[in-house]
Amino acid sequence: MKNSTGRDVNAWLEAHGPQLVAFRRHLHAHPEPSGFEYETTAAIAAQLRVASLEHRVWACGTGLVCDIGTGDGPLVALRADIDALEMPDEKDVAYKSTRAGIAHACGHDVHTTVVLGAGLYLAAVAAEHGGRVRLIFQPAEERVPGGALDVIADGGLDGVSAVVGVHCEPKLDVGTIGLRSGAITSAADMVDIELHGPGGHTARPELTVDMVSVVAKVIAEVPKALEAQLGGLGPTKCVFGAVHAGDAANVIPTTAHIRGTVRTQSMEAWDILPSAFDKALQTVLEDSDVEISLSYTHGVPPAINDASVTAAVREGAIEHFADDAVTEANQSWGGDDFAWFTRERPGTYVRLGTHNPDGGHPHHDLHVGHFDVDERVIDVGVRLLSASVLQLWDQPTA
Repeated sequence: MKNSTGRDVNAWLEAHGPQLVAFRRHLHAHPEPSGFEYETTAAIAAQLRVASLEHRVWACGTGLVCDIGTGDGPLVALRADIDALEMPDEKDVAYKSTRAGIAHACGHDVHTTVVLGAGLYLAAVAAEHGGRVRLIFQPAEERVPGGALDVIADGGLDGVSAVVGVHCEPKLDVGTIGLRSGAITSAADMVDIELHGPGGHTARPELTVDMVSVVAKVIAEVPKALEAQLGGLGPTKCVFGAVHAGDAANVIPTTAHIRGTVRTQSMEAWDILPSAFDKALQTVLEDSDVEISLSYTHGVPPAINDASVTAAVREGAIEHFADDAVTEANQSWGGDDFAWFTRERPGTYVRLGTHNPDGGHPHHDLHVGHFDVDERVIDVGVRLLSASVLQLWDQPTA
């Protein structure tokens, strides 16, 4: 199967690879933010219509789903996120974003192109294998708690036995594939704290609540208190990114506003984080005469890669790439709403190397204005997802 499948993929990519690169560049030049991916949805739909593949737009109005194959074999889902970030594109390339303040700086244009390409190839071989594949083009990944919930509510995982997603990884060279069983992303929650006190003069802080000192205590001590509340369920990162308290140097403010994120790799910890954070905050401020208002927002859970699905993807990767192409992916402290899919079905999230190792190209991180990819990743991604689906058709996941 290795040689014949490889030749089929090679021939298909030789014929269609340039069109996939052009499609990715079109998406990159015309990014749309979360919930407004109307032109992106239309562009994907047009490609599916050319291939005579039926599809349906999600009830939320953007993104779409396409089922391929009519056999009674396992239904494997491939997920791509299609939204862009609200930030400037600072590259000097022909396919630079044409929309001010919006950019595909996280690689979603690549994810979309790779899933589309794999789906178009698999449509040609599904009948031969008796398998079925569902292409999930998901909107609003960058919006908390994520468009994956809209997809699931609209039946996106109905009948699915396994789900596979890919994410660009600029820390890895193109051609390298990062796999990992267990948690690969982290939960990402948000906290919003308001503190209220009587205020006063900075000459006499002992007569009032020294609000700025209280804020400093929260920032310094709540992360440690939270770890204690969780009792060893897993490592947690609590980091505050926005603080406001007062406007005048000689006035002790009456209010303070603190916002931050809480992240964990543990599903058990994530389930109890809202109450644990509240207890930690109350413990730290129990001797402070302030009124506390806490808003805790669950974002996304950690994405937990299923061992058997990950093994099937690994077998597919080894079948089409050199042994050293597969590496152990690092566990990320970032969040991704692919986690909602792995919470419902066995699945795995794969890291695709996008860095061009030739010519001293820098390792630009995700979410920066100069982010770009070595477009050979499209070829790698299509081969990998196609091989993975074939493995999962032969090794159905319960």
